[in-house]
Amino acid sequence: MAHIAQKGDRFYVVVYGGIDPATGKAKRDWHDGYATRKEAERAAAEITKRQHDGEYRSPDRITLAEYLTDRWLPLKKSQLSRSTFDSYRNNVRLHVAPRIGAIQLRQLQPEDLDTLYAELLVDGKLNGAGGGLAPKTVRNIHGMLRKALADAHRKGTVHRNVADLADPPTVRHAGAKEQQVWSTDELRSFLDAIEDTAWFAPVYLAANTGMRRGELLGLTWRKVDLDEARLVVDQQLLSVGYGAEVGVPKTSTSRRTIDLDPRTVAVLRTWRRLQLEQLMANGTRNDGDFVFTHPETGEAVHPDRFSKMWDQLVAEHGPRRIRLHDLRHTHASILLKANVPVKVVSERLGHSSPAFTMTVYQHVLPGMQADAAAAFGDAVFGMSTQLP
Repeated sequence: MAHIAQKGDRFYVVVYGGIDPATGKAKRDWHDGYATRKEAERAAAEITKRQHDGEYRSPDRITLAEYLTDRWLPLKKSQLSRSTFDSYRNNVRLHVAPRIGAIQLRQLQPEDLDTLYAELLVDGKLNGAGGGLAPKTVRNIHGMLRKALADAHRKGTVHRNVADLADPPTVRHAGAKEQQVWSTDELRSFLDAIEDTAWFAPVYLAANTGMRRGELLGLTWRKVDLDEARLVVDQQLLSVGYGAEVGVPKTSTSRRTIDLDPRTVAVLRTWRRLQLEQLMANGTRNDGDFVFTHPETGEAVHPDRFSKMWDQLVAEHGPRRIRLHDLRHTHASILLKANVPVKVVSERLGHSSPAFTMTVYQHVLPGMQADAAAAFGDAVFGMSTQLP
């Protein structure tokens, strides 16, 4: 059983572990100090429950993999979205457990995490092609570990959160892929080249709205008003394991209304007619009312399939290779270069704030700054004013 002990101004949970046969003395596990007795009592109650359920392990013996897999992830399952939980579980299974999972939780050091991150950047890919994970992916793994170890620290399982002292790679890490965008001429040439393909309509809408992949594939016809030339983003299609599920938007600001230009409206009208013809010809129904569906099944297009088709289209028709997400960057960059206010671009993309938009697209700003300086000079001094 667990009881509370006080040392100085800290409270500890002490768990009796029977008699040590080697010494004949009682074994006791001390769980790290808590600031208040109430916190310690909550921890003691949880430990007692694990003892009754047969799940208790001494904090000195549990490994990182055991903690993450058997304790932390099961508790988080009801608190996380399906896609986030699936991502955490895969990261633990594929990247964390095989490399540092055998280390005892209380023996884990910041250097162990630093080594993990360095290895993942070099050879973290598991698709057979070799190579390292993107710095952003490694940072996501660090974020997961930091949350897990913070919970362990709060409950007294570890003395400190070593992830706070680790050094994950920055997004601007030397190996990070730089943002790639197409020019207006390149985008127009690509759209012309794929006009007769089955994927023209979703690619066209993505290019002309800057919608995220999940938002595009989760869009339903009842959220599209072609007469008023606008659509509403209020859900997204998420890749969960080998399937896809509808989920809430990425952030609260991702819920938004996007206005459409006449060309995009015309493309959607043509696509809607073609979609109905395809469904009727194949004897299928669009029960989910999705704007973009698989013609043979009537089901929504899986996000991973759309990304794969994008890569094929770019390889065959693209002026140069860019990622699917770079199509969103292209949309934003073209708007900013056309002097559309940053606030409007931010709202269109569903960003948290215009400041975030400026940070992401700061590569576009130098040219805009030069234009602004020239415009101010012309407004105040006139085009014909002689230089001093």
